[in-house]
Amino acid sequence: MRIRQDIKKTITVMSLGVLLTGCASTMASIKTVPATLGYVTAVHKDLISLPPPKNKIVVAVYSFRDQTGQYKPQANVTSFSTAVTQGATSMLIQALIDSGWFIPVEREGLPDLLTERKISRAAAMSNHEDKQPLPSLIHAPLILEGGIVAYETNLVTGGFGAKYFGVGGSVETRRDQVTLYLRAVDVNDGRVLKSLSTTKSILSREIDLGIFRFIRLNHLLEVETGLSTNEPPQMCVLEAIEKAVYGMVVEGIVDHLWALKNPADIRSSPAILQYLKDKKGEMVQFDKDGNLISLKGTSR
Repeated sequence: MRIRQDIKKTITVMSLGVLLTGCASTMASIKTVPATLGYVTAVHKDLISLPPPKNKIVVAVYSFRDQTGQYKPQANVTSFSTAVTQGATSMLIQALIDSGWFIPVEREGLPDLLTERKISRAAAMSNHEDKQPLPSLIHAPLILEGGIVAYETNLVTGGFGAKYFGVGGSVETRRDQVTLYLRAVDVNDGRVLKSLSTTKSILSREIDLGIFRFIRLNHLLEVETGLSTNEPPQMCVLEAIEKAVYGMVVEGIVDHLWALKNPADIRSSPAILQYLKDKKGEMVQFDKDGNLISLKGTSR
């Protein structure tokens, strides 16, 4: 009887060894992942589903930067890596283009643009070319300002673990949060036409499983495995930016700051109605002129 038990334990240990070896060989044979065209957020579908505008709006974005000044939190380590991406301006410009409502003009790299225009003029003059002068730069009647104003870490932390006869596991979770503000400024008189903020949670989770026990005298079995998942902070910033652009368009339509190509879309567009429903917590209703006249029903 004792021999049979030892044989069973030996077979179990060998099976676990084979399993771990197989996992190791699988990890070693993982191929590189090819590059993709871009990360698609949960808000992107709503952003590109907005009804078309009567006229696209020319906007200038000089800077949309990290205003938190925070560095990446690391225990017992001095880190000079920033907590959030420094490329938020590029993300905002791409979101404006994807929305189909705006025509962004280059302002972040304006010195480079002006230098190239000077070089072009100088080359034409030195070659005595009879060519048309460069056209004037496009004037933007609207400036988009703002930035990332907060990055909060460890807003929610928690975990659970249990062990029984040397077999057990644990789960740990953490939630961070990024907040940004976006505002539209009228170039003619400097008025802030619209300002809104968006917030996105950043979730992290770690799962550990392990076995630590003696299967027989002086024969210790120890197995550990784990998995962790982390939402990339820069992708969460991108989602918050797209949500801000999406909200800016919808609220500008409702406030008659800009117009739809088909005015009837304000009463039938799922993208507009869903945004207002999420914001107000109720279904909305518009009259024939596109004015918000009443709230009816509830989504709760």
